[in-house]
Amino acid sequence: MMNDDDIKVKTGDTDGPVTKHPIVLVLDNLRSAFNVGNMFRLADICGVERIVTCGYTATPPHRKVAKTALGTDKFIPSTNFDTSLEAVRSLKTEGYQTVGIETVEGAQCIWDIDLQFPVAFVLGNEVLGVERETLKECDALAKLPVFGRKNSLNVANCAAVVVYSAIQQILSKGAT
Repeated sequence: MMNDDDIKVKTGDTDGPVTKHPIVLVLDNLRSAFNVGNMFRLADICGVERIVTCGYTATPPHRKVAKTALGTDKFIPSTNFDTSLEAVRSLKTEGYQTVGIETVEGAQCIWDIDLQFPVAFVLGNEVLGVERETLKECDALAKLPVFGRKNSLNVANCAAVVVYSAIQQILSKGAT
């Protein structure tokens, strides 16, 4: 059993150097600005390069994004495209593998995909998912395994699983 001296909870943020991973999040018509804010926090904690917002996804500066982003919306780079299809095409010209995260037949489990870096993950609307034309343009389609009754997970929670899975691959390959 541990005693109180063994438990040292880290508090406060760091001003030190950060590690950036060759990962981009593409947010396709997300309805909830709070989910977008969560994505900015995820991007910070995981060292994601940048966030690309598409369509009507809330883009900083935005009051609701800021509420859940807790300041990360001010220093995580973000760009905006009218559509996720335009974003995917642009990222592909930059050399990114594009992976649509969607509950479609034939999608591989995120744990089973051999990701190529840099990688861009396309995450879709909370109800409608990723635009069909965008999915067709992606290099690969991935999904999370489902063990319960619901078909999908909250988009921000899903993004966390996907990003940490990618980081695990980066670290196992010895690249940062």
